[in-house]
Amino acid sequence: MSAPPTSLAAALERGPLVLDGGLSNQLEAQGCDLSDELWSARLLADDPGQLEAAHTAYARAGARVLITGSYQATYEGFAHRGVGHEEATALLGRSVELARAGAERVAAERAAAGERGAEPVWVAASVGPYGAMLADGSEYRGRYGLSVAELTRFHRPRIEALAAAGPDALALETVPDADEAAAMLSAVEGCGVPVWLSFSIAGETTRAGQPLRDAFALAAGVDQVIAVGVNCCEPGDADRAVEIAADATGKPVVVYPNSGEEWDATARSWRGRATFDPGRVEAWRDAGARLIGGCCRVGPERIAELAAVVRNH
Repeated sequence: MSAPPTSLAAALERGPLVLDGGLSNQLEAQGCDLSDELWSARLLADDPGQLEAAHTAYARAGARVLITGSYQATYEGFAHRGVGHEEATALLGRSVELARAGAERVAAERAAAGERGAEPVWVAASVGPYGAMLADGSEYRGRYGLSVAELTRFHRPRIEALAAAGPDALALETVPDADEAAAMLSAVEGCGVPVWLSFSIAGETTRAGQPLRDAFALAAGVDQVIAVGVNCCEPGDADRAVEIAADATGKPVVVYPNSGEEWDATARSWRGRATFDPGRVEAWRDAGARLIGGCCRVGPERIAELAAVVRNH
């Protein structure tokens, strides 16, 4: 399974690329039970074909960058399920292989249909925050009581394993805290793979309450970082965040908000209405966005609409 011939960083210089949408909602639509603490990462061992199918659905919808199912995959989380270090390393690598396989399946389908000049699809290996491993909601608060050095030691082993699997980029995503962002940036040093850094936010602050401009500025002088932005947030909050990210860093911006619905933890259901609107793409692009997609509750249909907007602008 081969990577696209052009680097993701080089492709971003040519114009915006469409990211995929929420992996978990697509897996649930396929009938998967994600109630386990490992969430979608459980399927890396138990049913990898479902992950490949989800990646395939997004590639068919027009996504040019697929994010792997490794968001909640950690050595600690796997160990809690009795999975040893060597097997966990293999599962992390499998997450990259499955996304690449989904992209290549769609490329083969289009070639068989006589389509020429198929657009390349890149794979970004997801690196979620420490709180994702805890599976207690702290990924939306940050402030775990750990030092930057401790967080760096936590993140580095799986970053090394994911980088060794050959993704086109690492997605340091849904980061709630500037301190954890600093730790993740330290952990990726020397891994040989470009990264993007994406915060989860509330208004113009990180979830931990730090000014968003200060959080973005951590990546401003880091050449390894090819994009900075936000994900897993309200679509309305993303509007201003894109502007701040571009101004604070001078880098391409990544933006992939949620549907706009709210999760009711007590009722364990989504409520409210979806406010994700592909019509926002033009404003995001004009403000500096170059990686544009969706997160929770944004499925292939919405990504197809978004891809159409990007193609037509």
